[in-house]
Amino acid sequence: MLVDSRQGARKILRVRAMIVMDGGAPINARTFDLGLAGISLTAGNKVNVGGTGQIVFEMLVDGKPQIVNTRGKVNNCIFSGDEFKIGFTFLPLDNEAAGAITKFMR
Repeated sequence: MLVDSRQGARKILRVRAMIVMDGGAPINARTFDLGLAGISLTAGNKVNVGGTGQIVFEMLVDGKPQIVNTRGKVNNCIFSGDEFKIGFTFLPLDNEAAGAITKFMR
């Protein structure tokens, strides 16, 4: 039985993203869903569970594009279909990122 380790509600968000694991090269990704505690993405590359890195994506907030650039820790990385599904828990969000995600979640 799989246990969902997510905290709080999630909302679907399907946009391009970039993952840069600490000490690694940028990885192109797509967001899957988003919550105040974390984000799920899909990518062609595997990342190590427990690793940390930068996550960058753009979303509409109040009808305006806003870039979110934040850090996260990998909770899971599962090969599904022809790509990896990666779950990140956000490390403490700065006020700008937290505000943007809060508005998006409404």
